[in-house]
Amino acid sequence: MTGTLISLISIFIGILTANVFAYIKKQYSFGFTGNTLVGVFGSIFLIKSFGRLGFDPWSIMQNGTFHSSLFIINCLVSVLGAILGLIAVKFITRKLKYST
Repeated sequence: MTGTLISLISIFIGILTANVFAYIKKQYSFGFTGNTLVGVFGSIFLIKSFGRLGFDPWSIMQNGTFHSSLFIINCLVSVLGAILGLIAVKFITRKLKYST
């Protein structure tokens, strides 16, 4: 498994999580396309922000070995980023809607 494949898996997990979370919590839904975009950017943002702690894709594949515990942390951060992204975007849209 390469670092690029791990990045793509993380993004896919973010997309899937955002759409499932929006399906369960209807008030956070932005439609399929909106949920997908928020899932992508939310998961990437959180992984890039906290990836320096050692669970970025290239640390997972360090020296040609696969570190499964770091991969699980990467997936959980991707899930958290997608959920927090939906909540943050909904908060921003509510503030913009009621400010005018």
